[in-house]
Amino acid sequence: MQAFLLVGAGRAIGAMARHGMAVLVGRVWTGGFPLATLLVNALGSVLMGVLIGVLARTLPQMGNDIRLFVAVGILGGFTTFSSFSLDSIVLIERGELAQAFLYIALSVVICLAGLYLGLLVTRGGAA
Repeated sequence: MQAFLLVGAGRAIGAMARHGMAVLVGRVWTGGFPLATLLVNALGSVLMGVLIGVLARTLPQMGNDIRLFVAVGILGGFTTFSSFSLDSIVLIERGELAQAFLYIALSVVICLAGLYLGLLVTRGGAA
């Protein structure tokens, strides 16, 4: 139960931070390019790398609670792309290059197709 509370509390913080970033970027960027999403995903990925690196070196005994709260919760609420990036890099670092590239390709293709399918269903066949 504690794990769910850590993740839930972190997610709320991450979601609020994501919204705040979107509002902030929206004040200075009015173009059609999704700059706020790109910045959130890039920042979240960098923060995920720093967090996992620090936890692996300094806090292995407390690392699980911190990982749940910050990585899965805050960063997961801020951007799930950081989790996707971490999973991809872990596979690459393990030398599982074929699996890494398959995971990357499938994630992009399946998720885009899934979103498109959802649009088709909700729009009555016209996405």
